[in-house]
Amino acid sequence: MEKIYFVGAGPGDKELITLKGYKLLQVADIVIYAGSLVNRELLDYCKEGVVLHDSAYMTLEEIIGVMGEGARADKLVVRLQTGDISIYGSIREQAEELKKLGIDYESVAGVSSFLGAAASLGIEYTVPEISQSLIITRIGGRTPVPTREDLRSFAYHQTSMAIFLSVNRIEEVVEELIGGGYKKDTPVAIVYKATWDDEMTVMGSLEDISQKVKDAGIKKTALILVGDFLGDKYNYSMLYSKYFSHEYRKASDQIDE
Repeated sequence: MEKIYFVGAGPGDKELITLKGYKLLQVADIVIYAGSLVNRELLDYCKEGVVLHDSAYMTLEEIIGVMGEGARADKLVVRLQTGDISIYGSIREQAEELKKLGIDYESVAGVSSFLGAAASLGIEYTVPEISQSLIITRIGGRTPVPTREDLRSFAYHQTSMAIFLSVNRIEEVVEELIGGGYKKDTPVAIVYKATWDDEMTVMGSLEDISQKVKDAGIKKTALILVGDFLGDKYNYSMLYSKYFSHEYRKASDQIDE
């Protein structure tokens, strides 16, 4: 019996899938892909005769059914998910169902859209003395979030934040962030379809970003990035400072003349 491979497809750009994921797509007999999110150009890597299933039209039971049938027939099955499978990928429920059937699986890491967005903007979430933490979250919707994880609570820390699946409620997001402690002039970046050919970025602050998002017509498939890491203030790290010693390098004032 063949095992199932959960593969992170990357944020959009077909070249941002990992080499391991690419190799699995090349030899897969069956690919179940998240059609509403995954770039279909990735399917060009598949061999001739591969059987494709778009999970946007499937229930959990149907997905597991295809996986189970494929595994029992010793077919190589790839479950192709957007970004990295560990973030909002709904993988746990599929893995648990496979365990019930005695079918083994393996997860292959991908590149999340929050990483793709940072690369597109040329920014770093962890700027020395500005922010050394990143909160990845979403606003509650049909899938609720625990009350202790609401945006207002997280905003208290005023650290870097990447908010998924929430741009359609941007006004509510802004209200919660300001209510929790972020200043109105805190920088915000909205990255629509990070790394795709039609990527679009809207920059602003918590004070004006809602209107800018509406003017741009962005309603889904976008990340909300919030925090002073997007601003003009920054500090150099000590890592490469000539005045800083570590096990590989002495500080300049410790070097013998």
